[in-house]
Amino acid sequence: MKKAILLTVLMVFGLALFSGCASMQRWPDYERSAENKMVVIQEKIGDGLKTGALTPDQSQMFLTTLKSIRTDYEALRDKEISRDEWDRLLGRLDVLGEEINRAQARPASPSRIEEPRNGDRIVALQRRIDDGKINGRLPLTEGRDYQFRLDSIRRDYLRMTEGGRSTTYEERADISRRLDSLEMDLNRFR
Repeated sequence: MKKAILLTVLMVFGLALFSGCASMQRWPDYERSAENKMVVIQEKIGDGLKTGALTPDQSQMFLTTLKSIRTDYEALRDKEISRDEWDRLLGRLDVLGEEINRAQARPASPSRIEEPRNGDRIVALQRRIDDGKINGRLPLTEGRDYQFRLDSIRRDYLRMTEGGRSTTYEERADISRRLDSLEMDLNRFR
């Protein structure tokens, strides 16, 4: 009788341990999504400050919050963790983005048509790469190459805009040029 109870307890413990390990994994799509959201938020803060829609105090507060989230992101990146931790981080980014939108609350000027910002372009190119992989239009080797190039651009862009530092025209032009090149290469696989 004692052996049966011990065996049952060991089986339940083993299954619990196995199910816990099964939910711990890397989540590259969540990493990419978090990076994209951080890029967009960083640009919103910079644009709000440039246009006067955000005060310097507001932008500093948002940048401090973003820096805290970015620190937590660095702790989660490239590690095997549960999906819930990524969901919490992405939720925090969504809340911050909504707070920035509410703080800006400025009407769009119909007389001025703006080009897409680099952050928006990064997000759009990520979607195109993902769609190309899913639909099979983008061969595996090219898909990996394009993803590597976009990840490199994204990292450089995040590094340039980290901490709310304003970018120079040359830096923005370099990122834009690299995005143009990647976009032209992607257009071959439409």
